[in-house]
Amino acid sequence: MKQKRERVFEPVFFSLLKQGGLRANFSKDILAGIVVGIVAIPLAIAFAVASGVSPEKGVMTAIIAGFIVSFLGGSRVQIGGPTGAFIIIVYGIINDYGLEGMIISTVMAGLMLMAFGFMRLGTFLKFIPHPLIVGFTSGIAIVIFSTQIANALGLTLPENPSAFIDKWSVYFQNMDTINWWATGITIATILISIFSTKFIKVIPGSFIAIIVMTVLTALCELPVTTIGTLYGEIKLNFAPTFPSVELGQLGSYLQPAFTIAILGAIESLLSAVVADGMIGSQHRSNTELIGQGIANVVAPLFGGIPATGAIARTATNIKNGGRTPVAGMTHAVVLLLIMLFFGKWAALIPMSCLAGILIVVAYNMSEWRTFRSVLRASYFDVIILLATFFITVLVDLTVALEIGIVLASLMFMKRMADNAPKEIMSGSNVDQDILDNYQDIPATVGIYEISGPFFFGSAKTYCQTIRSMGVKYQILIIRMRHVPFVDTTAIKNLRETINQLQAAGTKIVLSGVNDKVRKDLIRFGIGAQIGEDAIYPKFDLALYAARDYVTNL
Repeated sequence: MKQKRERVFEPVFFSLLKQGGLRANFSKDILAGIVVGIVAIPLAIAFAVASGVSPEKGVMTAIIAGFIVSFLGGSRVQIGGPTGAFIIIVYGIINDYGLEGMIISTVMAGLMLMAFGFMRLGTFLKFIPHPLIVGFTSGIAIVIFSTQIANALGLTLPENPSAFIDKWSVYFQNMDTINWWATGITIATILISIFSTKFIKVIPGSFIAIIVMTVLTALCELPVTTIGTLYGEIKLNFAPTFPSVELGQLGSYLQPAFTIAILGAIESLLSAVVADGMIGSQHRSNTELIGQGIANVVAPLFGGIPATGAIARTATNIKNGGRTPVAGMTHAVVLLLIMLFFGKWAALIPMSCLAGILIVVAYNMSEWRTFRSVLRASYFDVIILLATFFITVLVDLTVALEIGIVLASLMFMKRMADNAPKEIMSGSNVDQDILDNYQDIPATVGIYEISGPFFFGSAKTYCQTIRSMGVKYQILIIRMRHVPFVDTTAIKNLRETINQLQAAGTKIVLSGVNDKVRKDLIRFGIGAQIGEDAIYPKFDLALYAARDYVTNL
């Protein structure tokens, strides 16, 4: 029976609602949503501030995008919102294009994500090489850590360069301005965030740290910079704002938009895959991309920044019993209620406390153990890892992603080419299964097997071998039983090779050709070149034809 194809857009929430699958875990989902809502407060504020925007923009992102991702997404437990991966991207976009440019880029990225989903690219995007992901994730962690040093130590800086090396140079030059109160708050925040979970399991350490440090700072009137000092009171604005867009300038936003879209797709699908492993479910990757896309189109219009699936908050949701999108929607509502009733107190949060939280986030993102393990892998993986890592840190995440993907593609093509057979088989030099079943193969018949995809990455090696060895035989059987597809580059090379062999007096016969490959070979002229009757579905038929041809010469 033919399996029903998954719809391109089928939100999990509506499927569960139709099936009545929301009731069984409803109370646990509500409780999980409350916990995740509390977790999201310090992170949403910290990510926004580190990105160079006011705190409420992070909160609005967590509320609006968080609700939409759960409502329209393809995962049962995904929690959407601002994440650490976007800090350096948003910071760079705002520096280069301003706040309006960030809004336009994010909306365009949302449309791209939706397009990825409708084009069914979700499955493909999950297979980005692991070393590339580890490289840019670890690089982002280093960059986040470096951006927080000024707030963590309470430094007074004449300037704050964006370049990594220049930034650290300025830090060292101004170490005499260190504020020891701010440094103490940072250290205390880190310790509370790490160790409080050993004593209090339900409430996250970052939330406890913010409460304790904010109260301590206010009561003792400590001389440190707070959110209120820099941004004033946090006020949520639910009136949409539409940026002025000139069609002629949209091209300048394509690169940042594409970076947001690619990183958002990778991080969201990676988070969904991790969540699947934790709860034993299967997410709908294309629906997830479309849901993420809608979230990134809507959230910026209300002051939000780019959003994606958040692995840490998704894991928190699962560990606290969340199993349906109700938990993610509840997290957004809880966050909204907390900010509406208690948001004015958020202005008292010390910047050094947020720096401490982000340092912990950076450490958790660093994946240093995984980084170290990849260094022991093949040199292909090490090159991709180190190139992506150092370019992310020293140049730019956008460039790192582009170069990383190109490198991974080149390495893949090289591996495919290296795996192509280098020798032709004939007579006594053939596969054992052929020797066992076919004892009378004429010495003038050569047998060559193409194994795996016959595409631009492997075509040159295959055809060079066929060309150099095929002239030794009166007839050459090319076995294609393990070729799932061919591309136009491979067909072009094969046609040129066949022309040369036919000119040298060698007849070509193809065997084991599946229906799809046969259609492509005929459509692009191979059938006319060797004759459609010389393309056989089975090796037996090709060998019989070869014997007859040799006998009748």
